Amino acid sequence: MAPSTLPAMKTNPRFIFFTDFDGTITQRDSNDFLTDNLGYGEKLRKQGNQDVLHDRMSFRDSFRGMMDSVKTPYDQCIKTLLENIKLDPYFAEFYEWARANNVPVVVLSSGMEPIIRALLIHLVGKTAEDIQIVSNEVEGRDGKDINTEGGWQIVFHDESHFGHDKSMEIRPYAALPESERPTMFYAGDGVSDLSAAKETDLLFAKKGHDLVSYCVKQNVPFTEFEDWSSILATVKDIVAGKTSVKKVSAEGVEAFKSGRNEK
Repeated sequence: MAPSTLPAMKTNPRFIFFTDFDGTITQRDSNDFLTDNLGYGEKLRKQGNQDVLHDRMSFRDSFRGMMDSVKTPYDQCIKTLLENIKLDPYFAEFYEWARANNVPVVVLSSGMEPIIRALLIHLVGKTAEDIQIVSNEVEGRDGKDINTEGGWQIVFHDESHFGHDKSMEIRPYAALPESERPTMFYAGDGVSDLSAAKETDLLFAKKGHDLVSYCVKQNVPFTEFEDWSSILATVKDIVAGKTSVKKVSAEGVEAFKSGRNEK
């Protein structure tokens, strides 16, 4: 695919930041919140997460089960989330810096586009309309209106066992000729980020979450983050040439290992 046809290459950036949404940009996962409060509850959801992590169930099947358990009309789901979901305190600052420095931000999510867009505009402001979102969608169930009880269902982005294989969006950028290929970052926290974890140049994995466990298990290099202040500081230094992706990645793995050994 030519760079001109890749959405994030329109401004010929040297760097692109791909990121998960739920629990990464937000402090809480909106899908988990819906499931725990309006669906079948936290216990079944956590069991599903473990089943995915240990290859007993596909992410797609687990996630469909979560969403199918929520019968609340879709507009009410969005209203509930706007009242309860908060942004990472430093993401808006990161996004404004990225906009000013030609670092496109692309959201790759296993959530649903209408919820993500509504939350981003509500929490970041109108400039968030410019953020490219690649995610699942929503449609009426059995001919019903989505804004009626039991009236909506998730529509997966692709046929993969993830429901949305995030790596598929990243690969065309990775395949660009070296002279055109930008440096690519990714930030994530959970099992839906597994497919993207190996595809970018530097992976930011949220401390204490499932993605860290996966990276350790699969020997995938990563650096941990607790909030977007450290991501912003690190990306600024890389863009300014003060450090390199390779150095940050190596230091990240060492920091994790030494932290684990101290426990």
